[in-house]
Amino acid sequence: MNLLPLKETATEAALAAGRIIKSYMNTPIDVKAKPDGGSNYASQVVTKVDKECEDEILSHLLPTCEVYDLALLTEETEDDGSRFEKDYFWCVDPIDGTLALSRNIPDFSVSIALVSREGTPVIGVIYDPSTENLYHAAKGHGVFENDKRWKLPEPNDYLTHISDKPLTKTPRPDELMKHLHHKVGKLNLTGLRVQQGGGSVLNAIKVLQHAPANMIKHPKKEVGGGSLWDFAASACIFHELGFRATNFKGDPLDLNRKDSTFMHHEGVYYECV
Repeated sequence: MNLLPLKETATEAALAAGRIIKSYMNTPIDVKAKPDGGSNYASQVVTKVDKECEDEILSHLLPTCEVYDLALLTEETEDDGSRFEKDYFWCVDPIDGTLALSRNIPDFSVSIALVSREGTPVIGVIYDPSTENLYHAAKGHGVFENDKRWKLPEPNDYLTHISDKPLTKTPRPDELMKHLHHKVGKLNLTGLRVQQGGGSVLNAIKVLQHAPANMIKHPKKEVGGGSLWDFAASACIFHELGFRATNFKGDPLDLNRKDSTFMHHEGVYYECV
């Protein structure tokens, strides 16, 4: 299958959704609760903007589902199980960071991926409306920032850990700190810096922007803390760049999980070193 036309469609969809998001930036947005949002408050909220963005994205993607026989999984629509029947499925998060958008914090994005039935991401498109930066990749075709090959910044002499919350509020803070300091020593770096806040999608981009860096989520029993659509697009970008985007143990991410769309069962480990 030729991935490039599909990537072009996904980028058009992401940019179109981004235009909707920008029309709501810096305006009051009503937030509602999802009944199945899990234990993480950020994953429990939804707004009318999410649905408008999803509808716009689907207007671009649904025709490709007919032409290429693709399935579809989106955050704001019930999973119909077609992702287990088709060879590939679109995996869509209309807005990662809805809570940030509602609070006028510029840490939200549009995320669209194409994932194989085996769980391998082959297209990844991420759009940041606040900076107007578009990151996109297709398996075997490189990674781009806007219309140019993405050239990553020169590495720092310290390790940056990207987290969505203070380390003291992570599931296993002592173990995580021990691991991070061990990594500093192993890489012969001068120290550790922690950057917190933001959704999983843009936090993955921040890992690439602050090398050497990582984003780590331990497995946990509580439902929530990231879903398939939070990691599929960024995992494609990391794979194409040759960096780690795995579960906590180092195995491939379970991006077509059978019994749920949440990823708390295995955790995630992104690294750019």
